[in-house]
Amino acid sequence: MTPGLIILLVVVVLVLALGGWRLSTDGRFRAGRTPPADAPPSLLAGTPWQDQLGERATLLQFSSAFCAPCRATRRTLGEVAAIVPGVVHVEVDAELHLDLVRQLKVMRTPTTLVLDAAGHEVTRAAGAPSKDQVIAALAQS
Repeated sequence: MTPGLIILLVVVVLVLALGGWRLSTDGRFRAGRTPPADAPPSLLAGTPWQDQLGERATLLQFSSAFCAPCRATRRTLGEVAAIVPGVVHVEVDAELHLDLVRQLKVMRTPTTLVLDAAGHEVTRAAGAPSKDQVIAALAQS
């Protein structure tokens, strides 16, 4: 085997492994951070969305203009908010609200945070979650 072929095979294996890892973790919800003692009453306090909290939960989506998975996530979260009582979907343009993105440590779009009725983070998912994943995350909140 030539060295070029070996390098090509190694690169293909690494790309497939990375793609498999991304596929398995994309859209999965993980536990939220415990709010510090001096945390504001809501993550949305002082933002234009502070009065848009749901009675039960809020699905807070960070998206960007040219993000194709963001459109699918918008549709999924909107459908869940329509069928689950007391749940509201709020979408934030990450490019226009970088201060909030940095404060909440959002690293990519779409990112979905599930907030409780008080506006504290319960769980979050990076990537496009499925409807079942969102409903399961709401059941935990």
